[in-house]
Amino acid sequence: MCRPRPGQRAVTGTTAGVGTARSAHAGDPEHGTLAKAADENFPVAPFFLPRAWRTDLMAVYGFARLVDDIGDGDLAPGGADARLLGVAPGEAQDRLALLDAFEADLRRVFDGTPRHPLLRRLQPTVRRCSLTPEPFLGLIAANRQDQLVSRYETYDDLLAYCELSANPVGRLVLAVTGTSTPERIRRSDAVCTALQIVEHLQDVAEDLGRDRIYLPAADMKRFHVQEADLAAKTAGASVRALVAYEAQRARDLLNEGAPLVGSVHGRLKLLLAGFVAGGRAALGAIAAADYDVLPGPPRHGKLRLLREVGVTLRGEG
Repeated sequence: MCRPRPGQRAVTGTTAGVGTARSAHAGDPEHGTLAKAADENFPVAPFFLPRAWRTDLMAVYGFARLVDDIGDGDLAPGGADARLLGVAPGEAQDRLALLDAFEADLRRVFDGTPRHPLLRRLQPTVRRCSLTPEPFLGLIAANRQDQLVSRYETYDDLLAYCELSANPVGRLVLAVTGTSTPERIRRSDAVCTALQIVEHLQDVAEDLGRDRIYLPAADMKRFHVQEADLAAKTAGASVRALVAYEAQRARDLLNEGAPLVGSVHGRLKLLLAGFVAGGRAALGAIAAADYDVLPGPPRHGKLRLLREVGVTLRGEG
């Protein structure tokens, strides 16, 4: 449900057949982006969902994946995406210029004909599901913020970022499946924020390599953690204590959002249980590693995930 990020671990199932598309569409901006669904930290559009939902969720995924690729500078230099968005070659490496062009093309989804094939793919979903621009604009705003803000002073600052970077995707899942209510949106926001925090904990070393730190500076000070400590090969006691503290915050948010699963039925219930269980399993793996995330994201096995799915479905978590 939360914002996809590059290079993530697969902790749940993925869309059937997506992974096989990689080499066949390596030069195709649309299919190349959609092929990345197989690497995500959550199921994008699993096989057990109705076909119409899978189609619409993949269209939403294509948007979210591409805007993240723009924000992280992962597009090929001078590639087809920039040309499709009408960005001049001299500006193709300016992420803010690309994001501006992408936003302009997104607005054509609602009142014209977009240029990019992924946005043309999104347009029928927007019309069929009566989606509004706001969640899409939130994801673009989050990636703009990534260009301008690389540190967060307080936990509240981080939550405000998650409101843009993660929560819109959960809201889109509810909108696509026709299950949005104010209470479900509130629960979904808690789950999505939790999953974003979990990803931040998994990716401390990777994010530092991009000169980004998503651990609140006030918490780092509280636990006597310096930025240099995050560049070590293994975490010292202070870093482990900080990660444990943030992990508990994520766990509390997952618990707050978990009743969302019991509020829906059928295959959607299984999908949402997978989101919550994936976050809980990832947190379990972090705890099992004694909160040392610096060597790389701790991994959990399928049995842990299945156990968490069962617990979540039974409402025991």
